[in-house]
Amino acid sequence: MCKMAGQKTFTLSQVAQHRSKKDCWFVINGRVLDVTKFLDEHPAGGEVLVEVAGKDATREFSNIGHSKEAQNLLLKYQVGVLQGHAFNEADKYASFVESKHKEMSAFVIKDDDKMPKYQAFLEFVLPLVFTGFYFGYRYL
Repeated sequence: MCKMAGQKTFTLSQVAQHRSKKDCWFVINGRVLDVTKFLDEHPAGGEVLVEVAGKDATREFSNIGHSKEAQNLLLKYQVGVLQGHAFNEADKYASFVESKHKEMSAFVIKDDDKMPKYQAFLEFVLPLVFTGFYFGYRYL
């Protein structure tokens, strides 16, 4: 375990001073993050981030089950480290890698590349057919 070299060190009381929509900081895994510019981009809305502003949000972040891309964004918004926190050797040399995608994907539900075309057609048409039958039976 080691401290991250070249990073500004903050105490939790210093982070606690940044807990508004105009100045939103929190701590995740010992990293002090300024997510003020990310509030409008967050998939669940900025209010979720403001709720944990000024605190250690490691548990909340871990409980949600964020994607690798979301975990990678931590490095983009990092402004320093929490005083007294020790990092693994792998964390020490981690760096932010910009994604090729413009949007952040929270969950992958299905992979459209592997789905046959007739299946995509059926997933679209069958609900329409059943809805038509329902309304036809109900109102005719």
